[in-house]
Amino acid sequence: MDADILLFFEKHMDSLPLYEKLEERISSEIENVRIKTQKSQISFYNRRLFGCVSFMRVRKKKECPERYIVVTFGLGHKEESPRIDIATEPYPNRWTHHVLISRLDEIDEELMGWLKEAARFSSVK
Repeated sequence: MDADILLFFEKHMDSLPLYEKLEERISSEIENVRIKTQKSQISFYNRRLFGCVSFMRVRKKKECPERYIVVTFGLGHKEESPRIDIATEPYPNRWTHHVLISRLDEIDEELMGWLKEAARFSSVK
């Protein structure tokens, strides 16, 4: 495990297994992924940024589980799903989606499908 990633999770160590599973799936299912750890997020790049993990507040504090990560990804359209906490359109036809993940089983085919689509979308922008 990278020291920067451990530092990122220093105050949220119980959420680290969620990140580890997500990183493992991204690295094995999406080609040419680079990972960059910053103070407020861990970013996933191919040609460009396509997704990230953070502790961004997407729900009221009392509605957040103790253990969670927020997975953010960009698509060329607004994805409709009850799993998506927030979707915004910062630029025309560029939608940013935020999904709160609190259980390992939420890192599933649906989430990975969105991340794969985001990786394809970012590589042709």
